[in-house]
Amino acid sequence: MPRFSRITHDPRLFGGKATIRGMRLTVAALLRRLAHGERPEDLLRDYPELTLEDIREALAYAAWRLEEEEHALSP
Repeated sequence: MPRFSRITHDPRLFGGKATIRGMRLTVAALLRRLAHGERPEDLLRDYPELTLEDIREALAYAAWRLEEEEHALSP
């Protein structure tokens, strides 16, 4: 397993979902905002404690998780 030092899992935050450095921002929420067209600069403005490296690591973490899962595609 790769080491993701900026991704944390705390059962007291969002039921243990992956968050960025224990912030009240899940990896999924960050990805959703990027997928809806927001720019990294928008996220950095809304979360002053967030860094560009946090965003990069969240993307790398999501890519790693997808590679680890097998998906059955329906026709």
